[in-house]
Amino acid sequence: MTKQNAPTQRRVKGRKSAKVLNQGYGSHGANAEKTSLAGWIAAAGSAIEDIERNVDQLRTRSRDLYMGSPLAAGALKAIRTSVVGSGLKLNAQPDHEYLGMTQEEAEEWSSKVEREFSHWADSINCDAQRMNNFYELQQLAFLSWLMSGDVFSLLPIIKRKGAIYDTRIYLIEADRIDTPNDSKGVSYFNNKIINGVEIADFGEVIAYHIAQHHPNSIHFSAPQEWKRVLKFGEKTGRQNIIHLMESERPEQRRGVPILAPVIESLKQLSRYTEAELMAAVVNGFYTVFIKSQSPDEGPYGPSIPDDMQVDDEDDGTYELGSGSVVGLAPGEEIQESNPSRPNQNFDGFVTSICRQIGTALEIPYEVLLKHFTSSYSASRGALMEAWKMYKMRRAWLANDFCQPIYEEWLSEAVAKGRVEAPGFFDDPLMRKAYCAAEWTGPSQGQLDPLKEVNAAEKRVKGGFSTRTRETTELTGTDWKTNHRKRVMEEKLREEGGLKQGEPNQSQPTDPPASNQDDDREDDSDD
Repeated sequence: MTKQNAPTQRRVKGRKSAKVLNQGYGSHGANAEKTSLAGWIAAAGSAIEDIERNVDQLRTRSRDLYMGSPLAAGALKAIRTSVVGSGLKLNAQPDHEYLGMTQEEAEEWSSKVEREFSHWADSINCDAQRMNNFYELQQLAFLSWLMSGDVFSLLPIIKRKGAIYDTRIYLIEADRIDTPNDSKGVSYFNNKIINGVEIADFGEVIAYHIAQHHPNSIHFSAPQEWKRVLKFGEKTGRQNIIHLMESERPEQRRGVPILAPVIESLKQLSRYTEAELMAAVVNGFYTVFIKSQSPDEGPYGPSIPDDMQVDDEDDGTYELGSGSVVGLAPGEEIQESNPSRPNQNFDGFVTSICRQIGTALEIPYEVLLKHFTSSYSASRGALMEAWKMYKMRRAWLANDFCQPIYEEWLSEAVAKGRVEAPGFFDDPLMRKAYCAAEWTGPSQGQLDPLKEVNAAEKRVKGGFSTRTRETTELTGTDWKTNHRKRVMEEKLREEGGLKQGEPNQSQPTDPPASNQDDDREDDSDD
């Protein structure tokens, strides 16, 4: 029996130890010995290391993609348009049973509140900067959140001449929420202020630090200053600032742009597209190069005009143009190449990458590219998958942005006596009952309207849905408003001598088909 040397014994011992340790996930995703996983080095960090220290770079690159990548800009705008559209509309739904109202009284109260809110929301006076109305501010806030990862809104009280209400919305870009500099002018990052968000001992947000101008702006010569704004008022508990963001990790304080997981893919795809486009353009130029032993001889024919040349001062470059003729110096020659443009594999490759990008953004690539060439079922399935995400983000926007602003406005309306709400300021449950509301947005749309309408009718008849819900989802309108208009229309039709769905009886109608025609039709059936 041969005795093993020391290195061999250590290897055998190591293998036995590995077999003991590599159990469960250790034999699969957590294995560090497999060749396919040996180079995979991932560090486990907190939300501060993984997210907070990287948000500035992610925000900058996301905005650059929005400004320079058609696919990135199209994706963000498509989500904005489908989620917000022309703006989420208020549908006041007070809890009339808790408030002791009848259904009719609740309807009357809701109509009055919606009328008052419309007066405030339709005007640019609701905007602190007097640039947008409430619905346009929704679009701006949501798009800014998609692009930057989060957006903030102050709710100042600003009196204005001719305005009934004084509540205003002041949107603040994500960059301005920043950690103040210390006495040495170096931005600090501690356990109490994280990227401008100040937290207490239990991690609750207590204040935000707002830079008075954009940190990277070159148009402000005054030194940067920060203002500390409490999240909730000390006396009233009023919400002073709204932070619109989507959390990925516990203890996360700042949001991540929605494009973050696909930034690299979008940038590489944009570069590839630009390269293919340039190659196709170069291939489309018909340029003649003339090699001559006598460079002083000429002329060579049409060339690129001096005012059209990009770098006419550089003698070491040759510029291409449509139908141009370029003379070469003695000893110079052109090596012909065939770029084979356009590339036949370009569309298939781009579509493949777009499928992966769409998966990360929760947008099927058919919706992402606006390219519906499959069957009706496949196209409808893609739209339904996209609308799951749209509805989720719409509910999130309504809960975190629209509803808090509506509650602040309603508090002012009740305080000023414009809206009657007994017990509003006395009982938190009463206040919640008064503030209950729904926010409706653009409808999903239909690939086949007839099928969608038939399905809606069956859901209503079967008791699975209501006319109000189906009207909102199919057309984005309000059933009660439609019903009142239809009653008026039918009344006018009756007064005009028309019946519903029938022409005026005084007008001549087509004569009935003759028996001979009926017999001929029967014969053809036989």
